Amino acid sequence: MGKWLIGAALAALAVPAAAQQAPYQRDAREMLEKTVAIRTALGRSETQKVADYLAARFKAAGVPDGDIAMLPTGGETGMVVRIPGSDAKARPILFSSHMDVVDANPEDWERDPFKLVEENGYFFGRGVVDNKAGVVALASTMERIKKEGFKPRRTLVFAFVGDEETRFDTTKLIAAHPWVKNAEFAINTDAGGGDLGPDGKPIIYLVQGAEKTYADYDVTVTNPGGHSSRPRSDNAIYDLAAALEKIGAHRFPVQSNALTVRYLGAVGKAMPGPTGDALKRFSANPQDAAAAEVLRADPSFVGTLGTTCVATMLSGGHAPNALPQKASANVNCRIFPGTTGEEVRAKLSEVIGNPKVKVTLKGEAVESPVSETTPQIDAAIAKAIHSQHKGVPIAPYLESGGTDGRIYRAAGIPTFATSGIFMKSDDMFAHGLNERVPVKAFYEAIDHIHMLAVDLSK
Repeated sequence: MGKWLIGAALAALAVPAAAQQAPYQRDAREMLEKTVAIRTALGRSETQKVADYLAARFKAAGVPDGDIAMLPTGGETGMVVRIPGSDAKARPILFSSHMDVVDANPEDWERDPFKLVEENGYFFGRGVVDNKAGVVALASTMERIKKEGFKPRRTLVFAFVGDEETRFDTTKLIAAHPWVKNAEFAINTDAGGGDLGPDGKPIIYLVQGAEKTYADYDVTVTNPGGHSSRPRSDNAIYDLAAALEKIGAHRFPVQSNALTVRYLGAVGKAMPGPTGDALKRFSANPQDAAAAEVLRADPSFVGTLGTTCVATMLSGGHAPNALPQKASANVNCRIFPGTTGEEVRAKLSEVIGNPKVKVTLKGEAVESPVSETTPQIDAAIAKAIHSQHKGVPIAPYLESGGTDGRIYRAAGIPTFATSGIFMKSDDMFAHGLNERVPVKAFYEAIDHIHMLAVDLSK
C-alpha cells in the first residue's frame, strides 16, 4: 500500500448523516462492511467469497454474465469485470484494486479487525485502507455507471486481485487476460494519496508513477559443524553475523530520475524546516551530497534516494549442543528503477567479501519501468482532486513499497496509482494494528474513482 508521508493532524471530519447520504454512499458503506467482514488473508481462500458477493451485485445492476470473469489460482481468486465501450478501435482502460489483506489477530486489536466500526470520524477494520476502500471504489463506480446509464466510449475493465499481498499470481492472470493485455494504461487504487497539515488542510497530493523492484535474497553459510564442546575457528553463525553487519553498514549510491526529482521538489515546497530545505536543494541538484545526507536520515525519504537492503529474518543451527551446520538470513531489497536484481546480488556478495557466504535471489525480482503520464491523465486526476480540494499541488512519486502496479508495468501497461484518500501519516496503520481510514476520505475516494472512470473513458 502507498504511504502518506507528511502531515501532523487531521481537521474535524464533517460527514453527512446516513439519512442525508446519497444512495450510492449508503451502498458503498454496506459494501465496505461486507468485505471487511470476510477474512481474505493468506491461506484462507476467502477472496472467492468477496468476488462472488461483488459479482452478484454487478449482475443485479445489469452487468451480463459474459462481462464477468473469475480467475482462480493457487487457492485465491481474481476477477475482471468490463463495461464495453462504444468505440471498438479505442484501447481499454484498466482500474485495479486488491481484495486480499495482511492477516490480523483479533486478540491484539482494540476492536474486532473483521467488523467495520465507525467511531470518532474513522472507519476501523483490516483492509479499510489496504485495499478494500479501493475495492469498494471500483465496485461503487461500476454500479453507478450502470444505474446512471452512462455509455463509455472506451471499454472500462475493473480488476479485483486476489493475492497482491503475497504471490501476485492472480495479478499476472489479470495482466494477461484478453480484456486487459491491450489496455492503454491502468489506474491503481492501492497507492497514491494526499497529505494533511496541522490545520487539517491538504498539503500535497501524490500520484504513484513508478515502483522500486522488490527482491528477497537468501544469505547462507554452511559448515561441517561438530560438537559444541569443541569450538572451531569457523562458525556458520559468526560468519553470517559478520556478513550481516557489513550489509547493514553498506549504503548504495544515491540515485534519481526525473520523476523522483519532481516529487522531492514538490514536497520540498510544501514542507518547512531543514528537511524541506534539503528537498528543494536536492531537487535543484541531485549531486548535492549534504542534502542527500539529510534526506537519507529521514525514513520518509530514504527509500526514494536509491536502493535499500535490510535483514528481515534469521535462522541457524540445529541443536543447542552442536556447532551450527547452517545459518541463513533473508535480506529484503527495494531496488531503484534501472538497477537489476542480479546487480544487487553481486554487490551484496562483494560487500560481504567472504566466499563461504552465498547470496541467492529468492524467486524473481520483477523490474518495471517508470510510467510516463499524459496530459489527459494529468487533467483527469487534477479535476477529480481539485473538485474536493481546490488548488492542492499534485506530483508524481516513486513507491518504495510494492503494489500490483509493477506487474502491470512489466506487462507493458503504464500504471498510475491514485486512491483519492487524504489523511495524515500518523493515521497510516495498513498492515498494523487498528487500521483506519477517515470516513470523509473514504467517501471522497468513492467519488474520485467514479470521476476518473467517467472522464477517462469519454
